[in-house]
This record gives sequence, C-alpha cells and structure tokens, in this order.
Amino acid sequence: MTAWLGEQASPTKRKARIMAHPVHLNALAARGIEATPFALWRLGFRPFYLVASIFAALAVPLWVAEYTGSLEGSWIAGPMGHAHEMLFGFALAVMSGFLLTAVRNWSGRPTATGPALALLVAIWLAARVLALTPLRVAPAVVDVAFPLAIAVAIAIPLVQSGNRRNYFFPGLFVVLAALDLVFQLARLGVAGVDERYAIQGALDVVLIVMTVMGGRVIPMFTTNGVPGSTPQRRAVIERASPLCAAALFVVDLVPVPLPLRVAVLVLGALTLGTRALLWRPWQTLRAPLVWVLHAGYLWIPVYMALRAAAEVGWIPLPIATHALTAGAIGMLTIGMMTRTARGHSGRPLVADRFETGAYLLIAAAAVTRVFVPLLVPAVYVEAIVVSGCLWSAGFAVYAVRYWPVLTRPRLDGKPG
Repeated sequence: MTAWLGEQASPTKRKARIMAHPVHLNALAARGIEATPFALWRLGFRPFYLVASIFAALAVPLWVAEYTGSLEGSWIAGPMGHAHEMLFGFALAVMSGFLLTAVRNWSGRPTATGPALALLVAIWLAARVLALTPLRVAPAVVDVAFPLAIAVAIAIPLVQSGNRRNYFFPGLFVVLAALDLVFQLARLGVAGVDERYAIQGALDVVLIVMTVMGGRVIPMFTTNGVPGSTPQRRAVIERASPLCAAALFVVDLVPVPLPLRVAVLVLGALTLGTRALLWRPWQTLRAPLVWVLHAGYLWIPVYMALRAAAEVGWIPLPIATHALTAGAIGMLTIGMMTRTARGHSGRPLVADRFETGAYLLIAAAAVTRVFVPLLVPAVYVEAIVVSGCLWSAGFAVYAVRYWPVLTRPRLDGKPG
C-alpha cells in the first residue's frame, strides 16, 4: 500500500522492523528527522485538507442520492443545505488550512498547532455532525463560531507582525460568519431573508479570495514550475481583477437594477478572462501541478459570463453557479491542496499519476455539470449524477493518496 501511495517507506515488514529499532531511530533524530510517525496537528493544512477531501468525497454522493430520491429523508436539507455545506463546510475548510499555513509564512509568527489546531478542527467537525441531527439552534451556533475562530487564529499573528497587507483575510472570515448567521436565522425562521441571499454573498467572498490568491501565486508557480514560461502581468488588469470580484459582492448585497448587475458581470468576465490569458496557460500543459490552477482560474470568467446570461433569463442560474463551484472552486482547491501539501511536506513539486487523475476527474465533473445540461437539457438529472460521482472520485483519490502525506512528518525533517 505504501509503495502504491508513492511513500518512501519500506516495502517489507522485515525492513520496517529494522528501521523501527532504537539505533535507527537515533540515527534519524541525529539527521534532524523526527521518528514520531503522526504529524497531523503540526500545521493547519494537514488536518483541514484531509477532512475537506473526505467530506467532499462523501457529501456530494449523499446529496446526489437525496436529489434523485434514492435516499429517503432530507439529510442535506435541500439545495440550499447542499450549497451551505459545500461552502461553509468544504470550501471553508480548505481556505482555513491554506491560510493557517500561509499566515505563518507571511507573518513569521506561529499559527495554531497541536491542541489549538485540533480544537479548530473539532469545531468544524461538530458543525457538520450537528447539521445531520434534529437539533436546530446548536448546529447554527457552532457553525457560525467556526469562521470567527479562524478569523481570530489568523488575525493574531498578522497583527503581531504588523502585516497590514493581509488584514483583509480575517475581515473576510468575519463577513462569512455574518453571512452564515443570516443563513441560519433564515433557516430558523427568525429573519425574513431568503437563504439564497446569504449563499450568494458567501460565494462572492470565496470568489474574492480566489481572485486575490490566484493573482499572487499562479504566475509565480508558473514561472517556478514551468521552465521557459512567460506569464505576463498588466498593472491595470491586476488591480482591476479583485475590484471586479468585490463589485459583484456589492451588487449582490445591495439591490441594484438588472442592467447594472449584468454590466458588472460582463466587465468582470472580460477583465478576469484577459488576466487569465495573459498568464499564458497553454505553456503549462506538461506540468499538471500548474495547469490545474490555470484551468481552475479560467472557470471564473466563464462563471461571470454564464451568470450574466442567467441574469437575463437565457440559461438556468444553477448552471452558471456550478461553473464557479464545481469548476473554479473544485479545481483551484484540488490544485492548491496538492501544491501546498507537497511543498510543506518536503516533497518534489511534481504531480504523479494519481494527482493528475484527480485533476482530470474534477475537471470532468465540472464540464459535465455545466455544459452537458446546457447543451442537452433532457439529461439534466443524469448529468448531475455523473458529475457528482466524478467529483467524489477525484477527492477520494486525494484523500487516499494524501493520507500518509498529511499524517506523517516532513521528509526533510523540517518543522511543519
């Protein structure tokens, strides 16, 4: 099993016993490599990437079964419950793991590890479990508490280091907590607001994060990971892209005339599409660890264009929404989860066949969910089933492949 997973472990039980001998453990310690086999709580990306991938692999088939009537009862609580869990469950877990890891590098200060990190994961897990019970208030309280806890966890090192450039990340998590509160109050019947209002706002916040972080890392990863690549940046486009995402959040939050909302979407599609093409994604086709990020980012202008079409009634809105969720969020998360996990575990920054297979499965899930029902409306339900299976398989591959990566110490013996 370890050989299949690509781990540098002994293929035989005999050699494993030899390596476990105190003499060998001392030798490892002398080289600075800890012999402790369990490292899940050493850095934020480890547990959050693991629980996010397992959750994605299980939650989507559960929703598909409910959607098609194969599962009796309402475990996911309808389309809005599904949307909430994929945003505040899956996407938020990935963002939390990424930022708890990145903030340590940005600030030079420690972020949550050990019991503190385990507590954050426990809050996330409690929210997911409680959502499946008949309880109503407790799941809402715990769910809203999670983004607030992450906001505090990343704000402390940023403030201590005076890293003002990244102060907006804790702010965005506070906004997500506020939107989650609106969602929960609407579900409890306390607030006279449609649940979709909160879901759309949360989607916009995630879009802002992807637009900002994509601009920071995708050109850099391209230059570092693809020799001879020449991604281009234009100052006006780089500044305008996050502003387009922020403008969409505003027009979704505040009632505006339809023509203005469509104009914001069209402008965003053109701006972010231009940005993506300036990065020259075609130069990355031989580097899966890089092209997956470009492919995910390209789904953002596709989403904005399709949503503009949905706003004027040309296509169903869920098709546009899944260009963002199944497409952009799906591919950018699987790409960042592999890239950062490899980098922070001391492994080579090269995708193997299992990771490439996971990328292709998520890509196929997005294409199936968006374009098949768009082109052949008669197979809408079938497209959802196939897409859900592909999505689940992609993240299941990640969970199995990265279980040893995320739970064992770095190969180079460094902390983290």
